[in-house]
Amino acid sequence: MTRPWRHETIVLGLWIAEVALFSVIGHNFATPGNALEVARISTEVGLLAIALTPVIVSGGIDLSVGSLMGLSAVLCGMLWRDAGFSIWTSALVAIAAAGVGGLLNGVLIARLHLAPLIVTLGTYSLFRGLAKGLTGGVETYTDFPKEFLFLGQGYLGGVVPAQVPIVIAIAIAFWILLHRTTIGRAIQAIGFSPDAARYAAVPVGRRLGLAYLLSSLAAGLAAVLYVARVGQAKADAGTSYELMAITAVVLGGTSIFGGRGTIHGTLLGVLAIATLQNGLRLADLPVELAGILAGALLIGSIALPRLFSRKETS
Repeated sequence: MTRPWRHETIVLGLWIAEVALFSVIGHNFATPGNALEVARISTEVGLLAIALTPVIVSGGIDLSVGSLMGLSAVLCGMLWRDAGFSIWTSALVAIAAAGVGGLLNGVLIARLHLAPLIVTLGTYSLFRGLAKGLTGGVETYTDFPKEFLFLGQGYLGGVVPAQVPIVIAIAIAFWILLHRTTIGRAIQAIGFSPDAARYAAVPVGRRLGLAYLLSSLAAGLAAVLYVARVGQAKADAGTSYELMAITAVVLGGTSIFGGRGTIHGTLLGVLAIATLQNGLRLADLPVELAGILAGALLIGSIALPRLFSRKETS
């Protein structure tokens, strides 16, 4: 009998190895304060990765979420400072605008049946170009109200970063959606075979559109939390975040071909990447190593289960 090797177990083992290594070579790595800092700095990528999981499970991809973060951040700052909106109204409008970007992706992919890679590559450039156009590529919005900055810099009870409960709530909502609802089962069925899903009376277009809409709304929320955390809004917000988020999703066991993936696996992927980046910084190692080692983690987490399964079936 073949013993099942779950991908999440491999990723968890890799994360434990990271913690063990950086606890030895990193300065003040193994402290409660640093653990909370890891949670804080992984907030935005974590939100993107969580929302990208259903997209990738459906067999799609969304390369535009990082650029949409930049556009939403600029809109938030511009509406607050230049249009005279309250900061909370500006934040809500920025998130809603991100949703419009997701609707654009959804219509082009789900209704016109265009390739997700090409569509989101195009909107990746479109959204970043709009952000740079609105700011001239140089404008930066700062001096946000203290109550808004608390959302990204404050601590609840003096201990828990203020944005952590938001991420937990979003993760729970997406876990229920993907793993405990008919919508989630439909998304998985679409990932296995869109044609078979249509024959089974699954509303493929609406389910795909929903996945891209939720992905974009998460990007808008991530933009608001990013602005609150760093205290400024500019056009380059979210640069390369889409790549880190996709890496975390695939590292967590979601098949890039669709049909299989878990929210808890994605969270493990985010944790592994955030721990790696934090550990390298505290160990005074070159930051360039983060990309190299993240790639090695991704390849190793994919290759190890295959090796184990081959040994057990031979």
